[in-house]
Amino acid sequence: MATQTRTGFALVTDGLGPLHWFGIALAAVTGAIHLFLGAAGLLSDGPIGTGLAVSFLLAGLGFFGAVALLLVDYRRRLLYAVGVPYTAVQILLWYVFNRPASLGDVGTLGLVDKTVQVVLVVVLVALYRRES
Repeated sequence: MATQTRTGFALVTDGLGPLHWFGIALAAVTGAIHLFLGAAGLLSDGPIGTGLAVSFLLAGLGFFGAVALLLVDYRRRLLYAVGVPYTAVQILLWYVFNRPASLGDVGTLGLVDKTVQVVLVVVLVALYRRES
């Protein structure tokens, strides 16, 4: 569990290995992409509405919130278990909303994000199994 200090929770990174850091990087990338898309959707009259833009912002905050919880050693195994469906559902929803007929129908940002998310799911499963 995280070490509590007078000012709050301390980072607990001693038990984090390369796979953890790779997962953190993946979560940060997809979180940043979602925050960017959400902010862009709110600040412009783009193709996504306000509701979808807010959902992108919340998804991005969810990824960064999970990273923060991981770094203070808060129920890591549970984070992995929740992170798998959280990320997988986003992949599924992206497909439902976009229905790409071919790889040419997928934008660069979408391709990067979904690739990152697929790899993140694999990393989360590996971390969960490792700590079983």
